[in-house]
Amino acid sequence: MTAFMDQDFLLTTDVARKLYREVAADLPVIDYHSHLQQGEIAERKKFRNIAELWLGGDHYKWRLMRTAGVPEEYCTGDRSDKEKFLAFCKVLPLAIGNPIYHWSHLELRRIFGIDLVINEKNADAIWEQANAKLATMDTWTFLEQAKVEIACTTDDPADDLLQHAEIARSALKTRVLPAYRPDKAMRINNPGYVEYVARLADVAGVKIDSFASLIAALANRVEYFHARGGRISDHAIDIPLPAVAATAQELDGLFARRMKGELLGDLEQAQYLRGLLEAIGAVYAKFDWTMCFHIGAMRNNNQRMLETLGPDTGFDSISDMTTSNGLVALLSALDAHKQLPKTMLFNLNPAMNEVLSTMIGNFQDGSVAGKVQFGPAWWFNDHKLGNLNQIVAFGNHSVLGIFVGMVTDSRSFASYPRHDYFRRLVCRQLGEWVAAGEYPEDFDALATIVRGICYENAKNYFKL
Repeated sequence: MTAFMDQDFLLTTDVARKLYREVAADLPVIDYHSHLQQGEIAERKKFRNIAELWLGGDHYKWRLMRTAGVPEEYCTGDRSDKEKFLAFCKVLPLAIGNPIYHWSHLELRRIFGIDLVINEKNADAIWEQANAKLATMDTWTFLEQAKVEIACTTDDPADDLLQHAEIARSALKTRVLPAYRPDKAMRINNPGYVEYVARLADVAGVKIDSFASLIAALANRVEYFHARGGRISDHAIDIPLPAVAATAQELDGLFARRMKGELLGDLEQAQYLRGLLEAIGAVYAKFDWTMCFHIGAMRNNNQRMLETLGPDTGFDSISDMTTSNGLVALLSALDAHKQLPKTMLFNLNPAMNEVLSTMIGNFQDGSVAGKVQFGPAWWFNDHKLGNLNQIVAFGNHSVLGIFVGMVTDSRSFASYPRHDYFRRLVCRQLGEWVAAGEYPEDFDALATIVRGICYENAKNYFKL
């Protein structure tokens, strides 16, 4: 029997173990998509205890706890930090098969050097030992300990990025760069859209009185981000895109109606989003940015809890919407004018793995390896099988050796052991292909693939 999470955790062959130990394990990390708060980095935030670190904003853990019967007061409510931590430790042993079980133990070992199994019996000892270590740590410690070479945050176009400038002037070894996420400009029916457009106009110094001037303001902020190290944009596509684009006149009409306070219908919202993505995609191409699409989330499904706790609190799920026709039409329209930027397609619905991993081959032009990428396993797919399925789908339909690898996509500074989890799975899959006689036992060739996926490809692709 294999010991629980020993040094060969997830590494099922001799080749996998050799690749992990000699190549993958000590590579730096390029985390090109996260939700870390730049203010917490700038101020070198210290966490008062492991409960704040693990449970303070982690909707993954809140969701697990609720499902196991833990009342909300122990998740986001007013129970003490220790009570919340003890509640988490009590139910975690029930979560066999859930990646949070593995992630939590990896974090405990890699960050704190604690080998105890997380359960009710060990909770007090873990609490004392972890908190003693945390007293000597801050947000910089987490980044440097995990060998994070570059971390990209998620930033609104109207942000001033002053905290990024402060971080850039500091002695932090990790480069922290902004990434551009124009959700507030994309979601035209959201409350506050009109007020947001006014704020964007003020920040950009552009009078926004038409759809074209909205794009001009967003382009102005792309240039602002670019001057401060930004090279990546991110877009949540949660509604199907139309296959037929709206005209410039129609887009102006939709924008004008919304600015007068009118809400748009479902198709009209989709037409607006398609028009915005096509217009801003051309801007990204001009600056040689990468455009990331996170596709297929159904967000904030529980209206009662949305009203109680707000968004992004653990009440989301996978959408079964069909995106292929509209997405292909968007990429093709940009490509037709030679304005398609480097693009990554992150997929939340695993049923779409084969769709998107084949779609990327339609828009390669030889200008850069993997110009259009099938993004890593994301959110509900970020578990052992989800990662392996993504790797296999990428390999089946594309060139796995050009894959740019993993991101944390996390709000937690403790999440970096997820990169170790991913690297072990990459080595595992390559090792199993070799063991099955499907690839030669050529260590140099395999090592090149592993170094690329785990570090070098991202560095070269994003030009960070």
